[in-house]
Amino acid sequence: MSRVGVDDEGRTGVPEVVGVLLAAGGGTRFGMPKVLAAEGEWLQSGVRALAEGGCTQVLVTVGAAEPPMPPRASAVRVEKWRDGLSESVRAGLIRAREREGLTGVVLHVVDIPDTTAAQVRRLLEAAGPTATAVARATHSGKAGHPVFLGAEHLDAVLDILSGDRGAGPYLATRDDVIDVECGDLGTGLDHDYPDA
Repeated sequence: MSRVGVDDEGRTGVPEVVGVLLAAGGGTRFGMPKVLAAEGEWLQSGVRALAEGGCTQVLVTVGAAEPPMPPRASAVRVEKWRDGLSESVRAGLIRAREREGLTGVVLHVVDIPDTTAAQVRRLLEAAGPTATAVARATHSGKAGHPVFLGAEHLDAVLDILSGDRGAGPYLATRDDVIDVECGDLGTGLDHDYPDA
């Protein structure tokens, strides 16, 4: 069952879904923190996709760099960002849980800049969204981001986070993950190198 509330633009009756853009890393292979890539356009497009795709609040995890946040986004400082992706996910989920009546969280990464609001909307529609659902975007059958975690799964995800792995190990234990094909809407390719 979806819980409903008011989003950051004052719309009522919408599911309480928090978007978390994972952007705290140093981008070692990329040569700079990816949150700064393309003069901040990757950050802007990630926030736009989440906000316009149906998230009532957007959080951006920061660590290696802390740029000004775009409209509709709030920064979440990741103190242990050097410990890997898990710390970014942890910080984002803990902050998201503070949202009253939370239905779920959409996790996304800053280095897939061609992700659009249409992909996030499709993911949320497939997930309900409900507090019990788990869903992930796929591109030509390959699992990737964004990922929806219903609120009832957040504690279990937090319990297994470690190192440079996010929610993937938790999803691997589930037989109820909804795969949502989005290959017609974007590549789903992450950019680890500056010429990628």
